[in-house]
Amino acid sequence: MEFSILPVTPFQQNATLMWCERTRRAAIIDPGGEADRILERVRALDLQPEQILLTHGHLDHIGAAGEIAQRTGLPIIGPHAEDAFLFKALPGQCEMFGFPPIAPFTPTRWLEDGEILEIGEQRLEAIHCPGHTPGHMVFVDRDARLAQVGDVLFRGSIGRTDFPRGNHRQLIESIQQRLFALGDDIRFIPGHGPMSSLGEERHSNPFVRG
Repeated sequence: MEFSILPVTPFQQNATLMWCERTRRAAIIDPGGEADRILERVRALDLQPEQILLTHGHLDHIGAAGEIAQRTGLPIIGPHAEDAFLFKALPGQCEMFGFPPIAPFTPTRWLEDGEILEIGEQRLEAIHCPGHTPGHMVFVDRDARLAQVGDVLFRGSIGRTDFPRGNHRQLIESIQQRLFALGDDIRFIPGHGPMSSLGEERHSNPFVRG
């Protein structure tokens, strides 16, 4: 699996393109804003996007999903249905953070834990990791040893749990029992900031170490 990370919006959220190197078929993951920049990166890389994948329902991760879907006809897949309340609250999220209004929308389909998503000849496993939001999903390519973890885990930090329906205990359990079980050699793309590995965070991240 190949990938390209494009930080967008004032939140510098990592919108990510993942694609199969042989077929150039791609997924747009967490397009939080700046649809034109994201689609220009798609064109520059000569990709054939087939789906929009969302890790969770916060504005900075879904802000451009509806626009890109409307312009391209791509389906919006994920997150888990437990995040449906966040999609309904999009106008309020925009007002709270000073963003232009975005109409509520519903993904083409919600995801369940363990579903397999195909990107060309590559496969992503969807893993339910609640805590930051109740419906947060993580996408893992076990063959490439690569994961997109959204706002569950960061280099040296973890996701916030002070937003509506955040749960600190669930977040720690998701990291320790679901993510770390994937193996220390998994590299991950977080929702914000630089990449790291699960092994590095398991050994040095002060929020989850031990």
